[in-house]
Formats: sequence, structure tokens, C-alpha cells
Amino acid sequence: MSRIQKSIIITLAALLIGHIALAEEASREQIKGLDEQVQEIKGDVLSIATELKLLEEKLLYPSNTQVTIFVSLADGEKFRLDSLDLTLDNKAVAHHLYTFKELEALRKGGVQRLYTGNISTGEHPLVVSFYGKTDSGSDIEKTGSFTVNKNIGPGIVEIILAEQMISFSDK
Repeated sequence: MSRIQKSIIITLAALLIGHIALAEEASREQIKGLDEQVQEIKGDVLSIATELKLLEEKLLYPSNTQVTIFVSLADGEKFRLDSLDLTLDNKAVAHHLYTFKELEALRKGGVQRLYTGNISTGEHPLVVSFYGKTDSGSDIEKTGSFTVNKNIGPGIVEIILAEQMISFSDK
């Protein structure tokens, strides 16, 4: 092979290697651009999902008929809450079994949203039953009956559980 042929082959190989390197760099830039676009789309989807959730809540629970029932433990209560049943207008609307973490959160002053639904204005019977154990290990079973006075606008009901009693307030 002549010197000229070798020079041409080396030159062509160098050009080919240069083009391959440029192509790799271009594809890396394209991949970066696609990753950024995917992240933007994910953000948009999450934003739309949040807006849809809020709209769904407004449609399902209009503020003039909405009632939300919260549960908490009285200060200093040490009994173990195992489960709670809630009946509104003679219909079972909630049943909850408590985990250790949920019970600890309630003991630290946490409040649990137990139920959100729609009721008309006026009086509605509410029955709360809870089951648990005292510190000494004996069973607790308490039931409280209350009347929810629903006015125009959203209603908030708070149920406070204690080993000896159940208290209630509505707003």
C-alpha cells in the first residue's frame, strides 16, 4: 500500500471517529432534553391530578351539605383504643381499627378525620361506639348517642374519647 493510500485511510478513519464522537454527544444532549421534558410533564400531571381531586371533593361534598367528623383522645388518656364504629342517621358510616402508630398519634394530641359526607340541614342522630383495653388489661366498650345539628354551610363534629366517657361538639 502506498503512502498516499495510508494517508487517505488514516484521514477517513479520523473523520469517522470524529463523527461518531459528535453523534454520541448529540444523542446525550437529546436524552438530557427528553429527561427534562418528561420531568415537566410529570409535574403538569401531578398538578392536574391535584386540581381534579379538589374539584371531585367539591362536587361530591358541596359545602352547604358537607359534614366532617373528627375523633381525638382526651388529654392524658392512656387506654388502648382498638376500634371505633360510627353510625349517622341510623346508617353505619365508618368503622376503623387502630394501629399502634395511629394510637400514638392520637395520644400526642392528633386528630383523625373519620368521616366526610353529605347531610341535609336539621337534626341527625349520631352513635359512636369504641372498644379497647384499660392499662390494667380489662376490656372497655363505650357507646355515646348524640344529635348533630346541621346548619347551612359545612359542619364540623368533634368526638373526644376518654376511658370513662365520650364527649361531643358540633360547629
